[in-house]
Amino acid sequence: MNRCAFLIPFAALALSAGAAASAANDEKVPYWASIDADIANLRVGPGESYRIDWVYRRPHLPVKVLRREGPWRLIEDPDGSKGWMRDLLLSRQRAGMVKDGSLIEMRAEGKSSGAMLWRVEPGVVGLLGECKDSWCPFDTDGHKGFVREDQLWGTGAP
Repeated sequence: MNRCAFLIPFAALALSAGAAASAANDEKVPYWASIDADIANLRVGPGESYRIDWVYRRPHLPVKVLRREGPWRLIEDPDGSKGWMRDLLLSRQRAGMVKDGSLIEMRAEGKSSGAMLWRVEPGVVGLLGECKDSWCPFDTDGHKGFVREDQLWGTGAP
């Protein structure tokens, strides 16, 4: 067999493998994500053999992804707890959680003069749209409106 004929396919394979690995690492950390499962385990290390530290039962809970290690993500939750979770349990769908404090107002429009639709309690989780001018579209169990960005955990730069 011609040596060049052997090296060309090998070089092409090596280049494509390098491109795939590079594409997988293109996703910069930190970034926002949300829990995409009814039950999700948070572990003390990046692997099934590590002890489960927390069990989450809140789909769409916003989390901050701090680090990647293979299929594992080091995350931080709204309470500041950190641990490792499988990437399959997370979604890039943005979500927010009403910060601790008093009730906040959900408005029909993204401005203070918009009609008030509901008062939302601290700890309520909802899906986010694109925040503009300090207001975010917020959908919690079909109740849709706008809330101020500074009243949610999961907005702004991660």
